[in-house]
Amino acid sequence: MQVLRLLTAISVAATLSICKPAAAEPGEVAPRDTAEPLASLASTQAKFLDGFNVGGYASTGFNVHPGGRTDAALNEISLIVRWEGDSRLRFFGEFELEQPVTWDSRDKFSDNKSKFDLERLYLDYNLSEQVNLRAGRFLTPAGRWNLLHAAPLVWTSTRPLATSRLFPISVNGAMLYGAAPLGNKAFEYTVFMEGLQDQDHDTDEIRFRDTRGARFVLSGKVNVGISLLEFTEKSPINERFRMVGLDMLIKHNGWELSGEAFQRFYSNNDGGGNGAYIQGVAPIVDQGSGNGWFAIARLEGFKRPAEGSADRWLLGTAWRMTPTRILKFEYAGGDEERPDSPKGFLASFAILF
Repeated sequence: MQVLRLLTAISVAATLSICKPAAAEPGEVAPRDTAEPLASLASTQAKFLDGFNVGGYASTGFNVHPGGRTDAALNEISLIVRWEGDSRLRFFGEFELEQPVTWDSRDKFSDNKSKFDLERLYLDYNLSEQVNLRAGRFLTPAGRWNLLHAAPLVWTSTRPLATSRLFPISVNGAMLYGAAPLGNKAFEYTVFMEGLQDQDHDTDEIRFRDTRGARFVLSGKVNVGISLLEFTEKSPINERFRMVGLDMLIKHNGWELSGEAFQRFYSNNDGGGNGAYIQGVAPIVDQGSGNGWFAIARLEGFKRPAEGSADRWLLGTAWRMTPTRILKFEYAGGDEERPDSPKGFLASFAILF
């Protein structure tokens, strides 16, 4: 239903963009009371269309597993559509085609894993300088990685398990957010609540519902955030969880240290799973403007009652060619390999356009 509405909206916009007011016959002058409204309508239409910006990103990669099996994929093609006019209203949409083509040393080429995903689709309304309202589908404000997980924006080909298996990645609902200066720092806040459950689910996707929470960030030379969530994980007994998360980011002259930690609790306050990672980035060859070769190291741990626990380590390097292009090489080791946490040698290329 969401896709149908989206296609309908695109069709209407396309129709408006090609429709033109009827021209007067040669020698005929359009009546004044008709010409002026038509000119005003054309101007309004032009301003509306000028507010649109289209971009996106894509990534591809391959993985040589410890046992020798090799696979590769066009990981994603993501289209991002933004609209911002003269009013306080803004629109944002992200539409992603995941793994349209995959290759495996056993099964060769396939498109069986291909799927369409509505990553984000929301409207923002600016209520004041420090208060904004968002309604629609948005990424869950829990930690840093989940909000900036696009392949061109992160240093590694793989994602820490703690950022994808402990809480819902996206929420359909409403959000209040904003920021205010605090000395030489900035205080950012987000409060949100789910209003509509996902209607489509992947086979291995963990299902959540009734999600609500808040996130607070103090940003400056050192960025520190806290995330507070409450949600139900759908299961035969539908357990209710509370979760607290802490995250930090420090950057200095190309060096970077980041980390996140999450702890879940059952309604009786017993531990309901946890996870954390810490990642360091060091410049190797500086090519200016933040570009060049970088070394990356990461340690992570994860525990979820329904899945057990896993510990991982990663060593790699990345070549940021430009602010919009990055080539990554890494080796991931640790506990037993999982579909959402591969091991072995990985390489990927990502581009933002």
